[in-house]
Amino acid sequence: MLHFRPPKPGKLPSRKVITTAVVVVVALITLGTSVYIVNPAEQAVVTRFGRYIGTREPGLQFRLPFGIDRNYNVDVMGLRTQEFGFRTLRGGGGAPLHVRQGAESTMLTGDLNIIDVEWNIQYRVSDARAWVFNVNDRIATIRDVSRTVINQLVGDRAIMDVMGDERIAIQSEGLAMMNDIFRQYGLGINVTAVLLQNVTPPAGVQAAFDDVVMAMQDRERLINEGQQVFNEEIPRTRGEAERHVLVAQGYAIERVNRALGDVARFNAVLAEYTRAPEVTRQRLYFEVMEEVFRSMQGTTLVDHNLHNVLPLMNLGGQ
Repeated sequence: MLHFRPPKPGKLPSRKVITTAVVVVVALITLGTSVYIVNPAEQAVVTRFGRYIGTREPGLQFRLPFGIDRNYNVDVMGLRTQEFGFRTLRGGGGAPLHVRQGAESTMLTGDLNIIDVEWNIQYRVSDARAWVFNVNDRIATIRDVSRTVINQLVGDRAIMDVMGDERIAIQSEGLAMMNDIFRQYGLGINVTAVLLQNVTPPAGVQAAFDDVVMAMQDRERLINEGQQVFNEEIPRTRGEAERHVLVAQGYAIERVNRALGDVARFNAVLAEYTRAPEVTRQRLYFEVMEEVFRSMQGTTLVDHNLHNVLPLMNLGGQ
């Protein structure tokens, strides 16, 4: 730091002192207007006499002094948010406060019902130069485009679809449509998320819609219960049917095998009968009579052990 000794009364500072002071002031101004810092999450858009000359990365940067070069630092890493139909107030160390802003959230659905839709979008700056130069009122453009897209998507659907299964579809389609429009505008941003918050009917018909929602829940519950019964009964019925089929197939195989056995036995008897008809006839007669008398208690026609043979027939030919 330079210390200027006050001149003695009646004596002005010398020319050398004045020149030194002017040089020091000019040097300080030059240094102060030539050096700037770009933070790690930023990019700097640099202009010379108002014309774009380049984009600088984070770090200590230099430029021409005295306003010849100007830098516009843009946060390209931070996630920015725009809220529609509500505002989140933060402060005082407490929980965020959700405040409704109903004018922009009131929409007309495809079946001509009124519905309140609250949503927000999250986006990042993807092109710092385009963000600085291409659009005059960036925030207003973002909000207008987002409202237009969500109104269009809600207007293409029935109110119960918007409140139910179509929420995910609206979010994904809205994300694609917004990015496409912003790309055409050259806004230099990329929307990363479209999130529907509260989707509710107007306050005057809230009770009726609550009844409708309860009825839909009951319908889903009954459908699930019916599906559960279906899942239990159909496999059991199919198992019973397969068991009956297998029993029938087994019976058919048994009958066929028995018939084949009867045929084979008949053919064997026929062959024996052909060779010795009289002997075969007598054997068959004895077998039949033995079968008949076997059913009678205490009666034996033929004693296979040759005890107490009943002489009904002279088997020796005498």
